[in-house]
Amino acid sequence: MTRPPHRDPRLIAVVALGGMVGTTARWALTHAVGASANGFPTATLIENVLGSFLLGALLEGLLRRGAESPRGRVLRLGLGTGLLGGFTTFSALAYELERLIAGGQVTMALVYATLSLVLGILACVGGIALGAARGRPRTDPT
Repeated sequence: MTRPPHRDPRLIAVVALGGMVGTTARWALTHAVGASANGFPTATLIENVLGSFLLGALLEGLLRRGAESPRGRVLRLGLGTGLLGGFTTFSALAYELERLIAGGQVTMALVYATLSLVLGILACVGGIALGAARGRPRTDPT
């Protein structure tokens, strides 16, 4: 009897490895961007928007390949759940919103929340469009 995917140690390891790479990439980007002078959480916004774009492209590209294969499952779990799940960060978004509100920067918190949602959705749609364009079956012109 085969184990369900969520109990397969190999798939759990793929997600864990992807998560380690994703969180390391997020840490590196956070330190490369640095803190903004006015306290706006620019790094987290960039990470979440970029991650939304990449996740949209990945999942649409995999979807266009047809039924999920074992290799497709590894890619989806390793890159999507693991790497991009580690790279994006809802917890930092929530924490930063709370800190902005607690610090009396309610307007900045509203701008940050709105930008995060709107840009995240637009980025995801853009990623889906890219995945759809790249995932179309190629036709032979001859």
